[in-house]
Amino acid sequence: MSVYEKLIKVQSELKAPKSKYNSFGKYNYRSLEDILEGVKPLLVKHKATLIITDSIEQDGDRYYLKATATFIDTEDGQTISNSALAREAADKKGQDDSQITGTASSYARKYALNGLFLIDDTKDADTDEYHKQTNKQTKTEITKENASGGISEDEWAEIEDLVSRANVNKEKLLSKYEIESLMNLTRAQYEALKRKCMEAIKE
Repeated sequence: MSVYEKLIKVQSELKAPKSKYNSFGKYNYRSLEDILEGVKPLLVKHKATLIITDSIEQDGDRYYLKATATFIDTEDGQTISNSALAREAADKKGQDDSQITGTASSYARKYALNGLFLIDDTKDADTDEYHKQTNKQTKTEITKENASGGISEDEWAEIEDLVSRANVNKEKLLSKYEIESLMNLTRAQYEALKRKCMEAIKE
């Protein structure tokens, strides 16, 4: 098979279920890790590999992180690439330069892979089997979120501001709570974090 035929095979066979749940927006989504886990066995099967590289590009006073995903035929060395851009924030309190770049890199890499493997994030690509396996777990998670209560958009904006003013490391905070954004905080988490930030600001 040519590199194009192999890529078509991988595109048609790839299953990358949306394993993450956004409790604020009430929707499932897939992460960069979900795509990579789904494609790895297919690369072995079709004798191909994948390399993802990053570079920084400047347009005026704005900086963009460019991620390039390259599909390589390990039998003849032919390649096919696709790139995606993510803009780096000029400044984010509570994050150092490496954390800001890392966030942009993850975003750009995900969409570079989406384009390469024809993944449409506007549609639910979960398999029936995946739904059966996770349906009970997802319902439990949603119930817990509803029971504990979410936060409003105004409260989300407020906690984002407090976290920045208190110089709290946002990346570590998200990792601690195992959430993608502060908008996913439960009511109890929001109240506790708000108190902590206000105390830090007063000191």
